[in-house]
Formats: sequence, C-alpha cells, structure tokens
Amino acid sequence: MSSSGISRPVCRFARQSLKSSAIRSFATSGTAAESVSSESKSSGAPSRRRGTRFTDVLNAGPSFDEFLQAGLSKQDVIGNKEGSTPKKEIVRLPSWLKTDIPKGANFSKIKEDLRGLNLHTVCEEARCPNIGECWGGGEKSAATATVMLMGDTCTRGCRFCSVKTSRAPPPLDPHEPENTAAAIAQWGLGYVVLTTVDRDDLPDGGAHHFAETIVKIKQKAPHILVEALTGDFQGDLAMVELMARSGLDVYAHNIETVEDLTMYVRDRRATFRQSLSVLEAAKNAKDGLITKSSIMLGLGETEAQVEDALRELRKVNVDVVTFGQYMRPTKRHMKVTEYITPEAFERWRLRALEMGFIYCASGPLVRSSYKAGEAFIENVLRKRQKPADATLFQTTGSVIETPVI
Repeated sequence: MSSSGISRPVCRFARQSLKSSAIRSFATSGTAAESVSSESKSSGAPSRRRGTRFTDVLNAGPSFDEFLQAGLSKQDVIGNKEGSTPKKEIVRLPSWLKTDIPKGANFSKIKEDLRGLNLHTVCEEARCPNIGECWGGGEKSAATATVMLMGDTCTRGCRFCSVKTSRAPPPLDPHEPENTAAAIAQWGLGYVVLTTVDRDDLPDGGAHHFAETIVKIKQKAPHILVEALTGDFQGDLAMVELMARSGLDVYAHNIETVEDLTMYVRDRRATFRQSLSVLEAAKNAKDGLITKSSIMLGLGETEAQVEDALRELRKVNVDVVTFGQYMRPTKRHMKVTEYITPEAFERWRLRALEMGFIYCASGPLVRSSYKAGEAFIENVLRKRQKPADATLFQTTGSVIETPVI
C-alpha cells in the first residue's frame, strides 16, 4: 500500500485504462474524419489534401555532393518549378572509329604462336582496334605485330593505358630473347615492333634484356626490319645509347601528349623534357638512325600546344611522327575530351611534313606502330636510300633485305 492508500497493481490498471481510452478516442476521431471526408466528396465539396512538407522539397532537390559543386542550374534550386533536370547526353562513338571483328588465317596463326611461346603483345594488352588489320596483312610478309617484352605488368600507371601495373612485377624470363627471335623468324613477318613495359624495378630498366632480343632477331632473320619502342629508362642516357647501337632499324619513344598535359596524362616519373632527351641521345648515338615519336589527340590539347610539341620534336631531329585518337580503355581511365575528325588529322599530317618530318601517319585509328611495315618501307627507307647504301640495302620486289649488323 502506498501513502495514498492505493496499491501498485491498481495504479497500473488505471494507466492501462487511460491508454486504451486514448486509443479508442483516436480511432473514433479517425473514423469520424473519414466519414466527414466521404460526406464532403459525396456532396461535391473540394477535398483537402496534405500540404507539401519541407522534407518533400528537400528530397526532390539536389544531393549534398551536387550542392558542393559550383554552377547549379536554375531548376536545381529547392522550390523552383521552372524546367526540369536535363537527361545526361550519351556520346556515341563516331562512325570513323568503328572497326571490323579481327579474323583471317594470319591473325589466327600469330595468336596461336604467341600463346605457344608465352609472349605478350601490345596489340592485345592495349586493346588496339587495328589488331585484325595489322596481324592479318594482305600477305604474310606484310603482317606486322608489336611484341611486348619483359612481361605484361608495368611499374608505372599512366592514366591512358590499360596495361596492368605493379610495384614489383615478376622477374624477367631469361629465355624470352631466344623465344621471341624464334617466334618472329617462324612467322615470316616483314616488320616487327618490339616494346616493353616500364621496369623501374630493374637497375638498367631492362635495357640489356631488350638489346639482347634485337641481336638474336637479326641473327635468325636478318631481313626483318625491327623497330624498338622504348621507355625513358628513368633518364639513363647510357641505356638509351646501348639500345640505339643494338642493331635496330628505328628507335621510337613516345611523348604521348603535349607538354602542358603531360603531368595529367602520363605517370609522374615520365616528363616531356626527359622524353626529348631520350630521342636526342638515340639520334646522336648512331649516324643515320631513324627516330620516331607519337602523339595522342582528343585529350584537351589546343592547336598551339600541338604545334609547339612538333617544333620541340624537330629540334632534336625526330624523323617520323604519328597522330592518333585517344580511346578510353575503361571507365577508370581518362575521359575523351574530343573526337578528332579525319579532316583534322589530315591537316596535322600536312603540317608535320611542312615542318620537316620525313613521314607522318595521322588518322583516328593510327597508333605508334599502326601498319608499321608498309609505312616504314614505302615512306622512310626508300627516301633514305642513296647510291652509297647499295652495300647495306638490296631491294627485291617489296621485300628489303638487310645483313646482320
């Protein structure tokens, strides 16, 4: 018993009774409201709907991330009824960038040989759109392939490239130079491009491994023209000179983009000036060596920036330049700023020739080694041939034979 003389069970019973009474009262009032509402509808009186709450307007407005971004349009302001949020425009691939599905006897044969000898190509790793055309070739001797040495994992992470990256790639395969030379001799290709992933984990950047491969190719198939597309060896010009004297026919190193965009496009360890120093050192290491570089368009560069890049390449006596459209490999890579038209590529080709380049391949689907055999044979070697070169080069039909260096 409490001081008031009422037991605790009785108090609990009283509270439950009051709660039940309140619930019954609420239900009755709800029923009454529904009855009034139905009567008003039957009598034709306008029904009263629930007013718009602030939370409704807030949920229909921009998200917090959108709020933090500058430049909200008029229809994004809370409470504004004018207009509606426009749908995201879908940018479709232009017709001139669409290619056929790779096929052909040469294509299947080269792919089979690569798998059997455990070799990797940029054509596959970088998802090149021209793989069917280059590997197929009109004739087997006209087919071209770009073999990637030192594995398929790079120590750098450029924002345009789809090659796998790692700080510690697998060790080099000591049998790779021999296997590569055997495969290329077996294919009977007329022109081959050798390139590598960047191997900053190696003291020499893989230069000796690369040079050994070229030497073995020339020993087994001296008639095959070899282009080496190298990295910058972290600026070690002694390794550049080693490569230039290895017996290759063309020394290629890509600046990839204009100087102002280099820091946004390439890995931070690759700089525009360092690439120019590589091309200059290669040119000075061997008399008459053909040097080559490539530029991607569609990354947001201006015409003035492209002109400046061409001038810088000519200052270090680069002979060949190529222009191609940047294609975004995956959604994790840089977006395409602009799809350059074939007409614009043709203008850049003519401009490059005016500036003194002996050859320029320029087009939406052109890559650094695109149709390399045909382009090199018809537009570079023939222009370089002189009477004094007769002891070095002998032309038989469409095949150019070179002795072992």
